[in-house]
Amino acid sequence: MVTYVMDSSAVLRYLHSQAGSDRVAEIIQGHLAGECQAVMPAAHWGEVAGITCKLYGRREMEQVLSRLDALGLEVVAAADGPSAVRAALIKVDTGIPYVDSFAVELTGRGLDRVLVTADFDFKAVSRHVKTEFLPAK
Repeated sequence: MVTYVMDSSAVLRYLHSQAGSDRVAEIIQGHLAGECQAVMPAAHWGEVAGITCKLYGRREMEQVLSRLDALGLEVVAAADGPSAVRAALIKVDTGIPYVDSFAVELTGRGLDRVLVTADFDFKAVSRHVKTEFLPAK
């Protein structure tokens, strides 16, 4: 079964009905039907919360997180010691932001994992992990 690792840019595209939101919706529907898994690193969950709070306020942030939680997205706490070191090495090797390196680290944990993102900074790691880029805005 394929596991889709979604970063904050993919989820924000979904929430704002922007380019690629239909693909994220398709993944979520597959997840709900048991056809695939949809997971999100906790650091990216926090980014969604922070961006939503900044743009719309705390009440809207809480509603959005509740809505996402109801979809059954698994939030993965990827910050144990060994994974934090692997993420740091990914950052050193590729130059991507440290928070993004956790998505790469989580994706790299299995062969049937695909990173879903709208952030083209991940081009630097696309040769290391399967990456599905959502269309540009």
